[in-house]
Amino acid sequence: MNFNGTFTQVIHDLVQQVMPSLVVVRGHRYGAGSGIVWDASGLILTNNHVVGRHTPIVLLQDDREYESKLIARDPDVDLALLSIDATGLSPLKPASVSPRVGEMVFAFGHPWGQRNTVTRGIVSALVTAQNRRGDKLPIVRSDAPLAPGNSGGPLVNASGEVVGINAMIVGGDQSVSIAASVATDFVKKATAKSASNRSPQRTPNDVI
Repeated sequence: MNFNGTFTQVIHDLVQQVMPSLVVVRGHRYGAGSGIVWDASGLILTNNHVVGRHTPIVLLQDDREYESKLIARDPDVDLALLSIDATGLSPLKPASVSPRVGEMVFAFGHPWGQRNTVTRGIVSALVTAQNRRGDKLPIVRSDAPLAPGNSGGPLVNASGEVVGINAMIVGGDQSVSIAASVATDFVKKATAKSASNRSPQRTPNDVI
């Protein structure tokens, strides 16, 4: 059995699975980060700090560029949801369970402006962090190397499912990712609020 060849093929298949969902989130003059296609209808998830003060341009894998619309942002969880006028995109699936310590994970992004880079590591710890609101948020720490430009990209398991959104580096050798459960909850609340805002307000004379 050629273990090395089999392992290499598995990683190749994983990259081919994830890469179509990876996007560049680029400010007009303020650098670039990463993001992921969260929904085929054009929802893009990234870090709040990647968006900054200007609604960014989203660059897809086929080099199509879109001006985005900001659906929601929350600095306390460092997430932002964008929308672009595109359909038929390839979304990533969030993992239904938390990763295990020691599990192999892969970080996708555009470090230092180098597009479509993949790094590998293991889950070092599953911890919680308290934000300014006092909420305790699950965090995935790993030794998958990250650099500026990785922010907003996905941390995935060996099945290509999102286990975290890459956010920062601590201690020089540990990567911090926002757990997929936090991202899922953020998107659900953001899309529900957006749909509510689009709904016409009924008056007593409205007929249902």
